[in-house]
Amino acid sequence: MSGIPYHLLLLCLGFSFAYVLMKVIQLYYKKQAHLKALESFPGPPPHWLYGNIPQITSHREELNIMLNWAEKYPYAYPRWFGGFLCFLIVNHPDYAKAIFGRGDPKARINYESLTPWIGKGLLILNGPKWHQHRRLLTPAFHYDILKPYVAKIADSTKVMLDKWEKLIAQNPTKSLEMFEHISLMTLDSIMKCAFSYKSNCQTERELNYYVKAVSDLTYLAFKRITSGSFRSDLLYLCTSSGRRFKEACMLAHLHTEKVIEERKKSLQNERELEKIQQKRHLDFLDILLCAKDENGVGLSDEDLRAEVDTFMFEGHDTTASGISWLLYSMAQQPEHQERCREEIKDILEDREDIQWDDLSKMTYITMCIKESLRLYPPVPGVSRQMSKPITFFDGRTLPKDSMVAISIHSIHRNPTVWKDPEIFDPTRFSAENSSRRHPHAFIPFAAGSRNCIGQQFAMNEMKIALALILLHFEIFPDPANPPFPVPQLVLKSETGIHLFLKKLK
Repeated sequence: MSGIPYHLLLLCLGFSFAYVLMKVIQLYYKKQAHLKALESFPGPPPHWLYGNIPQITSHREELNIMLNWAEKYPYAYPRWFGGFLCFLIVNHPDYAKAIFGRGDPKARINYESLTPWIGKGLLILNGPKWHQHRRLLTPAFHYDILKPYVAKIADSTKVMLDKWEKLIAQNPTKSLEMFEHISLMTLDSIMKCAFSYKSNCQTERELNYYVKAVSDLTYLAFKRITSGSFRSDLLYLCTSSGRRFKEACMLAHLHTEKVIEERKKSLQNERELEKIQQKRHLDFLDILLCAKDENGVGLSDEDLRAEVDTFMFEGHDTTASGISWLLYSMAQQPEHQERCREEIKDILEDREDIQWDDLSKMTYITMCIKESLRLYPPVPGVSRQMSKPITFFDGRTLPKDSMVAISIHSIHRNPTVWKDPEIFDPTRFSAENSSRRHPHAFIPFAAGSRNCIGQQFAMNEMKIALALILLHFEIFPDPANPPFPVPQLVLKSETGIHLFLKKLK
């Protein structure tokens, strides 16, 4: 067999060189455009190739480094993820207000890495299709739908409390890691409430694989986003992280597909279908399965699974983060813990079960929840891509297609907005103090038209869980196992959240 003719080889090499040269030139001009757009925003000096990545010395230091940068560069600063990808990091409510008020789409380059996992659901969609899905799903969070969820959330919480009681009876000197237990509890709750699916995931551990898969996916997705590399799915899947991501996706989809299929089978029963159609308000999965457009066409299987994957993840993992950090805050603040305990006792009097009307009476508990969400927002940041140029209040501008990341964690700890921001002080959220505060100073559920659709569900679950936990246990920190907050897709602790529990008589 003869080899490739010399002139063809030279031609191929020439084309390859020209292609690489063209890509290098495109990247060069793209970077120059970035630099010009951001020239009025000073920030931490980047390396020409690695950007600011080498300055983040460890995951556990990332949030502190970002707080230092936010203090040094008021309002906003550029952060380079490699040599060619840059986001303007926003750390002040005035800038956040300007961005959230526009309804810009999510930054595609950040969220596209999640598509193999959660598909193109409400979190990722943009444009008319996002509006369609948002309108479709908003009724699933009507207060008439949320009312019966109180008992279901309480039931799931009580299963967790029974487990805790047995564990501390076996070894009262050992602390418990909260996030693992609470993740199973919130997964149990969301499946009962939004998907009418009863599982024994807390006691039989049948869904441990799903919780583990979600944990892997949130870590791997965040690692991929912040590394500034492997933008190509094909290249990423050739790495060990990419293969691990693919395997975790398959496990996550295995669970959500099982939930969908079981519900579809039940709808084939005419009596069950009639029962659902007679409901005044449909739950989340009812809406997805029964939805029809103006032509009588329902959601495609792809759209259906995307929304189920999205809400299965967001409905349990973010709330688990919020509750876990809330319990840590209560353990650190015994006086506030006791005041919350007394409040719930006064509300319930001789009753044991929490009812819908009790939630609005939990004034101090709500203030403590909000203060914990301020210090430990479950979603540390969100990103947007400018659909048109933007001018901020100080006259600085960004062109169309610029990418912006709103650092919720930095805004919540901004010393120009919050007095003594590192101190846990629930009175910040009294009616009087809240009325004087910037409306975008506290944004744990983001803001604007793309805020969290399930925020009322999450707040209700946090109130119910905290109230029941405090009625049964006293909570103490474990000084030997302190948490180290790390920003993944949700705020977690690199070492877990370990607390001691003491059963109350």
